[in-house]
Amino acid sequence: MQRRSFLSTLGTGIAVAGISAGASDPQPVRVAVIGHTGRGDYGHGLDTMWQGVPDAQVVAVADADPAGLEAAAARLPGAAPFADYRKMLLQMTPDVVAVAPRHIDQHHAMLQTAIEHGARGIYVEKPFVRTPAEADEIRVLCEKHGTRLAVAHRNRWHPVLPVIRQLVQDGAIGRLLEARGRGKEDSRGGSQDLWVLGTHVINLAEYLLGSLISVSACILADHQPAPLQQLVDGPEGLGPLIGDELHARFETSSGVPFFFDSIRNARLRTAAVSHPASFGLQLTGTAGIIDLRIDREPLAAILSGSPFDPDFAAPRQWVPISSSGIGAPETHPSAGRSLALHHVSGSDLLNSLKEDRQPLCDVRQGCSTVEAVCSIFESHRRGGLNTPLPLTQRQHPLLSSPGSE
Repeated sequence: MQRRSFLSTLGTGIAVAGISAGASDPQPVRVAVIGHTGRGDYGHGLDTMWQGVPDAQVVAVADADPAGLEAAAARLPGAAPFADYRKMLLQMTPDVVAVAPRHIDQHHAMLQTAIEHGARGIYVEKPFVRTPAEADEIRVLCEKHGTRLAVAHRNRWHPVLPVIRQLVQDGAIGRLLEARGRGKEDSRGGSQDLWVLGTHVINLAEYLLGSLISVSACILADHQPAPLQQLVDGPEGLGPLIGDELHARFETSSGVPFFFDSIRNARLRTAAVSHPASFGLQLTGTAGIIDLRIDREPLAAILSGSPFDPDFAAPRQWVPISSSGIGAPETHPSAGRSLALHHVSGSDLLNSLKEDRQPLCDVRQGCSTVEAVCSIFESHRRGGLNTPLPLTQRQHPLLSSPGSE
């Protein structure tokens, strides 16, 4: 397949959610929020986000921590407070459930209970769940019950993404050679960074490059391959982690390789550098580079010209890409704030219920990011061997015995 034309094979997908919602329904969509103060809290505002989503009404909130529940109820006027989310779901039968805690060891049980109690839609904090097995179970439950689930990779709803994909397809940076992503690379660098922040990058890479079909990876500790005996129990319910540095190469369905790297404390922040050169994705072509910075505005910029042949006589500059094109004024100036507050993604979830379609970042994409993370661990466990996806082993690879296949 010619890499310049590969994007046309991916399909147009679901249209980007509008920044503003349409006409209000006569009956609001009833939303219930599950949080857990001290164990992941309410994620990145997954409780208060609904106050900015037209047609949404928060009718209940659950929190096992008494003080946290009192504070949540004060933030959400009119929401009935519950100490047990199971009782809340049974009594309130909400249309939509927000599974908000950052600690992902709680997600599977909360998602399963919400689906089985009849939730039509679910919005869940990232990372999604801990293992491919958990992801499989939630996907099957969603399909069985007709539940629409959206994962809070909020940049996936950015209106500039279809523009970037079209620019690559049209050859704006020549032939696409590779994509390189990095985590935030702060004190969490390595496996924790991969889970908590790298899943954002992986999600965007799959949108632009197609599905991931195999990976070869190594995880290091103090610049040496990390022994499997050095597992630690990660924070935020992440499960087993290893090493302080990782490097992975994914093969994709488009034929364009995707690299992901994270090194602990490699992130540079000084008085002169307010935005460290990490946590993003770069698309490198024969005639330029497109750079995406997660949670920044503008999200993307282009540097035209060969990345391998500096032109000192005519220095080149980065040019922002808006939803209207290269260097064009942004027609959605509030896009960044609306995305950051999850208003766009929340509206898209509600619209997916009305239109009987999947939300833009749906359960299958959540499953795919979990598969990608665990495939890096599996490749490292196998000594860096190229490892096909989907994985045969559906449990956590780092909990497998070193000699098993």
